[in-house]
Amino acid sequence: MKKLLALAVVAGGVLFVVKRNKAAKAEADLWREATAPTGPISANGNAPAKTADASRN
Repeated sequence: MKKLLALAVVAGGVLFVVKRNKAAKAEADLWREATAPTGPISANGNAPAKTADASRN
């Protein structure tokens, strides 16, 4: 019975660590996406206007 309890504790610890690592990776990915530059930025801080493409008419 003690071995089964010890096994359950170890399995719970492993699952906890795996879950924590996944959460940390998800948070890091979200932070990276939120802080990534989206494109060229003009001197006043606004993104430049997109030019009209004649092929899209």
